[in-house]
Amino acid sequence: MLAIYKREMRAYFTTPIGFVVIALYFAMTAAVFALTVLFSAESTHIDYYFLAQILIFIILIPLLTMKLFSEEKRMKTEQLLLTSPIGLNAMVMGKFSAAFTMFACQFALSTFINTMITDLYGKVNFAVVIGNSVAILLIGAAFCAIGCFFSSLTENQIVAAVSTIAALAVLVGLNLLSSLLDGGFLVKMISWISIWERYNTFTYGYLHIGSLIYFASFVVIFLFLTVRVYERKRWA
Repeated sequence: MLAIYKREMRAYFTTPIGFVVIALYFAMTAAVFALTVLFSAESTHIDYYFLAQILIFIILIPLLTMKLFSEEKRMKTEQLLLTSPIGLNAMVMGKFSAAFTMFACQFALSTFINTMITDLYGKVNFAVVIGNSVAILLIGAAFCAIGCFFSSLTENQIVAAVSTIAALAVLVGLNLLSSLLDGGFLVKMISWISIWERYNTFTYGYLHIGSLIYFASFVVIFLFLTVRVYERKRWA
């Protein structure tokens, strides 16, 4: 797993994708921070800043995950991985961990800098910052796992990225769909699936066990499906 992890981390910085994602992320978060915090009448209220992060990662995380498995297919190195002594679980976890590390480091650095800047304008509620940060990290982990799965289905990186963006957009947009319905079992089911309902439990600075399990389940399920894709290929 460690060898795969190091290989993927190195690949982010030997190809343009890592630098492009980092540049885009910091440019977008700087703009969002300026609009929602610095130019806001209530400068220490940073909920909208964190909310915007989710929308940003709908685009950026697929860019991080699109090449993880599709590149192996395109470069014809997939069979080397399948016949190597590294287990499928370790291979998938190594690639997932690399994408999550890239996402988490960018988010952590940006959040630290912007929180310190916000604290200059007034007292920041650090419980809220920590709660939102934990929620974003969990959402990012789920998004990375979904991206891994779609990358394992195709050799075209663009197809992998677009498919992941579409899936994440649907997942994030479920809450809007539930607001258009009158009520009943379907609304309850959609609300249960929607990440917004789970995310909101963290915005007040509380760690909710049910929400932790929800996001962990997303990661486990999609990584499991990714392993099954390669397990089928190994025995095909």
